[in-house]
Amino acid sequence: MDKIDRDLLASIADLHEVPIGAYNFRKNGEGVTRNSTEHIIITPKKDKAGIDIEIKPGTKNESLHIPVIVTETGLHDLVYNDFYVGEEADVVIVAGCGISNCGSQETGHDGIHSFHIGKNAHVKYVEKHYGEGTGTGARVLNPTTEVELDEGAVCEMEMVQIRGVSSTKRDTIAKLGKNAKLIITERLMTHDDQSATSDMRCELNGEGSSVQIISRSVAKDRSTQVFHPIAVGNANCHAHIQCDSIIMDRAHVSSVPEIAANHSEAQIIHEAAIGRINNDQLIKLQTLGLDEAQAEEIIIQGFLK
Repeated sequence: MDKIDRDLLASIADLHEVPIGAYNFRKNGEGVTRNSTEHIIITPKKDKAGIDIEIKPGTKNESLHIPVIVTETGLHDLVYNDFYVGEEADVVIVAGCGISNCGSQETGHDGIHSFHIGKNAHVKYVEKHYGEGTGTGARVLNPTTEVELDEGAVCEMEMVQIRGVSSTKRDTIAKLGKNAKLIITERLMTHDDQSATSDMRCELNGEGSSVQIISRSVAKDRSTQVFHPIAVGNANCHAHIQCDSIIMDRAHVSSVPEIAANHSEAQIIHEAAIGRINNDQLIKLQTLGLDEAQAEEIIIQGFLK
């Protein structure tokens, strides 16, 4: 790996060396290196680009890293990854994509991830997106995430866009069984003329199922953001959607939480707020010796934590 590769991996997966455990590294549309363990088996697909990941029942205290980097300008990478998580497993999955585009052509990555999470299993999934490069070509990331949770399964998803992504269209679809729980935390920043659209649909089909969606975003310069989370209660269930955005400069932000109940015991709540940085916070930090730009950066980073 060269310096660009190492820097991208550090940004999207906090990796500074080859990790212990299972991993699959992908660069410029090709698998670079791969490692399975006794309990996590990675198999390349035969009919299309991507991998199948089998996490055996009862697997504990193991992690899986599947980062993707794209450094070839003009390349559009498309990959399909399917995760089969066995009953009672408890694992951490670290994904993410980094693009370095130093050319004039659009460069992109579309990741289609499908999760089948077994009974009473627990998955923590972290996905970070980041773009950089000196070129004028766009950096495009369009992730699709599909999640099916069996009875008692828990999935925590942290979905982060750090900066530098010209445009993104994020689609998330989840279906929950009895007593299943899904927690989605989305953190996103746009700047310049960037655009971001995030569509989520969560169907609570099992009794006792629950969903919590927290979206926090910052829109700077002339960027645009659209959020459209949907929670559908088809059983005695509970869902809470919270969307908070900071808007700056000449940006545009639209937040459209949607809820629907098809069962008399479904409890579904949504909240949405869009506003500017609090002046009192700015003034307080400036009295400590920071200039306005430094104070804004500290507030933004704290908001996106």
